[in-house]
Amino acid sequence: EFLKHKTGKHPESPERLVAIESMLEKSGLGLKCDTVAWDALTEKELMQLHAPKQVEQIKQIAAHGGGKADPDTVVCPDSFKVSLFAAGACTKAVDQVLTGKQQNALCLVRPPGHHANAIKSMGFCLFNNVALAAKRALAVHKLNKVLILDWDVHHGNGTQDIFYNEKKILYISSHQFPFYPGTGSEDENGKYNNILNIPLKAGTGSKEFFNSYKKVYGKLNEFNPEFILLSAGFDAHKNDPLANINLESKDYYTLTKEIMKIAKQVCGNKIVSILEGGYNLAAIQESAKYHVEALLEI
Repeated sequence: EFLKHKTGKHPESPERLVAIESMLEKSGLGLKCDTVAWDALTEKELMQLHAPKQVEQIKQIAAHGGGKADPDTVVCPDSFKVSLFAAGACTKAVDQVLTGKQQNALCLVRPPGHHANAIKSMGFCLFNNVALAAKRALAVHKLNKVLILDWDVHHGNGTQDIFYNEKKILYISSHQFPFYPGTGSEDENGKYNNILNIPLKAGTGSKEFFNSYKKVYGKLNEFNPEFILLSAGFDAHKNDPLANINLESKDYYTLTKEIMKIAKQVCGNKIVSILEGGYNLAAIQESAKYHVEALLEI
């Protein structure tokens, strides 16, 4: 289904998932994972977060043969349906983990979501998958403390906007700064001090990156979440064409394991990871492999 979101000559391409799928098959990691069936989110469920006007805009562009939601964001005839399917996968993963049917989950979905806010689709993103997943945890599972950790190289402005005044959500983002979309400075803290931004300079390498994460681990332990959502972009990789942070593929194993170490103590390892960016096919393939290996080591 996710390959039907066709974007033409665009960094956010179906080939990204083909590369990850191929890795899961060749490495045998796919056989170690359970795959779970899910349904598309309904339009009514989508509009519990996204404005009806925004939902209608994407629906109409798709219905009229495709076009663009903004200069960077492609909508093809199947994109609206695919977006509902992506959001449905993420909310289903939340249900599976929070009811104890699965220990953790990885949602290999597209289009990505973290730039979409409650009224606007932008930055390759139509609707905000991780925000819809977080809303599910609050509304359906009645949680009071949910962490969203976003390590995509671009700041998740949409996720931050949506939860800026929500004390039940702690949003942490590490990202290249100043960079697209221009948000994510250290002084954007949220109404309840529930936002932590870690702006990174272009050229930041692994050592500096992990040093900056000491602040993340401290905030995470202080918040003591009941559940962790990851906006897992792999575009902070040194070979990614759209950014200038220099992580190695194996750093995603280290990063995942560090989060899991804390998750074991604070929330019984309850993690749902949702794919965001990553635009070099070899890099996303290798980075995702390390990420999956770590998630399987519960």
